[in-house]
Amino acid sequence: MSDPRPVLVVTCLNDPTADVVITELHGRDVPVVRLDSGDFPASLSVAAEITEHGIQGRISTPSRTADLANIRSLYYRRPSGFAFPHLREPDARFATTQARYGLGGVLASLPGCRYVNHPHRIGDAEFKPSGLAAAVNVGFDVPPTLVTSSPAAARTFIKRYAPVIYKPVHNPVYLVDGVSSVVKVAEVAIDDIDDRVAGTAHLFQQMVAKTADVRVTVIGSTAFCVRIDSGLLDWRTDYSRLRYTPIEPPPGIESALHRYLDHFGLLFGAFDFALDADGRWWFLECNPSGQWYWMEPETGLPMCAALADLLERKP
Repeated sequence: MSDPRPVLVVTCLNDPTADVVITELHGRDVPVVRLDSGDFPASLSVAAEITEHGIQGRISTPSRTADLANIRSLYYRRPSGFAFPHLREPDARFATTQARYGLGGVLASLPGCRYVNHPHRIGDAEFKPSGLAAAVNVGFDVPPTLVTSSPAAARTFIKRYAPVIYKPVHNPVYLVDGVSSVVKVAEVAIDDIDDRVAGTAHLFQQMVAKTADVRVTVIGSTAFCVRIDSGLLDWRTDYSRLRYTPIEPPPGIESALHRYLDHFGLLFGAFDFALDADGRWWFLECNPSGQWYWMEPETGLPMCAALADLLERKP
């Protein structure tokens, strides 16, 4: 008999990656309930009771209802934020906080549920300095890195390790003249450093003399490694120039990948490495909610099936 428990997919309305995973699950007759936590409470409702057997109750969308005590897996992608535009600012701030800790706390506490990934663990892993420190501890090669708000420290680091690149510690999208923008990775020189560095935290890192990039998508026990050739400092700036080649990792890398994920309690991670002329893999970052599906048609790697296996909870 097939397992009647649904997979809960928590993501925004326009998420092509979630779409293909849901299609794969439907093809396996696995029930799916999709929701965006940002729809709460307008078109998403929850009634959860804390009992001696754990959380029990219901979560409902306009088309689906799920029993909170019988969720098979939760695929947490990129839901939109809570919004209460009809309320005054203090009231909206209060309502947003209650929604985050109320609905968010329920979704993070489902009994017997497999999380890919757990939202709290995603939050832990998104702190870039923590990720870099964990990468060192599990045995990855990490370029010399400085996190600072001191212009003097930044100049000293650049003088010692040039060429150096600047990266945002976190990369939220913001609007510039009404256009969605992000801060790009760029090379930085001593003369670029001024008192504005003192305004917040910044990340500086020695530039790797790379010949290519490597994206490793780890899904459960399987690591899918793809070499990306582009000639770009940051390959994300021009996808039209990218060429993809599936490759095998060198000795020690795959076990370190799983030690890294275990450190943060993750079942999925999108790792980025810089590959130098000696074949050395330099760890750059791991995104616990990273994109991956765009590489599957380019490489033929069965990543969607692997993720569906994880959510279906195949042995």
